[in-house]
Amino acid sequence: MTIIPDTKDWTWVLERSCEECGFEPGTVDVRGAGEDARAMVPRWESVLEREGVRERPDDGTWSPLEYACHVRDVLLIFAERLALMREHDGPEFPNWDQDAAAGDYAAHDPAAVAAELGSAADAFAAEFAVVQDWSRPGYRSNGSAFTTDSIVRYAMHDLVHHLHDVDA
Repeated sequence: MTIIPDTKDWTWVLERSCEECGFEPGTVDVRGAGEDARAMVPRWESVLEREGVRERPDDGTWSPLEYACHVRDVLLIFAERLALMREHDGPEFPNWDQDAAAGDYAAHDPAAVAAELGSAADAFAAEFAVVQDWSRPGYRSNGSAFTTDSIVRYAMHDLVHHLHDVDA
């Protein structure tokens, strides 16, 4: 089963709520988002203990294990991007092909992924602890502009949305 790559520009979630998952960008406390991400880890641990965690519900949808691997990587990617924004003036983020990264997600050990999620959430949260200027800019290669504030909101949508995707 091959997943069709998601080519949508999800930056609209910075301006309005997501009807699918209920995310409200204006309600995110960016200074507390690291702790919010950590608080999601037990929910992912429960997902990873489910029977059938490797099974895709249909041809176009990741399995809960694959979503968990993706979330682990999202936490690390956004921690890295936030560090780039803190340390450099207006950096362009390296491209990340989430679909290429997902190539071997199904082969991962769910227990190992659960542990890695905790470490990734810690890395994500650690970046928030040292941000002093929430207006620093950064850019995706397609030109989408972010600030340290908006990139946190964008990342939090990803985390909330994927919990919704796996009914957690």
